[in-house]
Amino acid sequence: MNQSLYLLKFHPILKEKIWGGEKIETILGKCFHPASNCGESWELSGLEGDISIVANGFLEENDLNELTEIYMYDLLGDEPYLKYGLGFPLLIKFIDAKDDLSVQIHPDDEFAQEHYQMNGKNELWYVMDADDGAGLYVGFKNKTTKMQFAEAVKKGTVDQLLNFYPVKEGDVFYIPAGTVHAIGKGVMLAEIQQSSDITLRVF
Repeated sequence: MNQSLYLLKFHPILKEKIWGGEKIETILGKCFHPASNCGESWELSGLEGDISIVANGFLEENDLNELTEIYMYDLLGDEPYLKYGLGFPLLIKFIDAKDDLSVQIHPDDEFAQEHYQMNGKNELWYVMDADDGAGLYVGFKNKTTKMQFAEAVKKGTVDQLLNFYPVKEGDVFYIPAGTVHAIGKGVMLAEIQQSSDITLRVF
């Protein structure tokens, strides 16, 4: 029997979110009922409590972390294995925002490891679908002080401090750790990020 690696498929991990919509089902064909408001479909995850399970072939029902223990370099590649060991370094998900998400920021590796004993989070967004006028908030328009930001939080005008980018299918944004950002309503995107679930919501 051939025990070598093959094209692996994984069961999605569907996440109900108050801001989620219907596009994960209507566009991607992933049924999430009886749950409603599906905001995220995690496609590949090694995070504890949300580990992806193989859906095909002789490795069916094995989880991703078991695969990394067995196949190591063959699965991860030499450099990622030397850097991350058995921890799968990426989290890949689809996000459907029917409503605006919170304004948030992610820590870098140094801060996250010191305070949470986890990796930080750099991420990349690939826009898959966008309603007319939909967009993303990425970074401050101008240099902003703590006092100016605190005042905007009080007034509920934080969005006015941020760059707003109208988007269309195929647009790509890199969001390095430390960048204030938010996904606007009407956007569905694929997110490729470091394997971390640390989110610091600031508004």
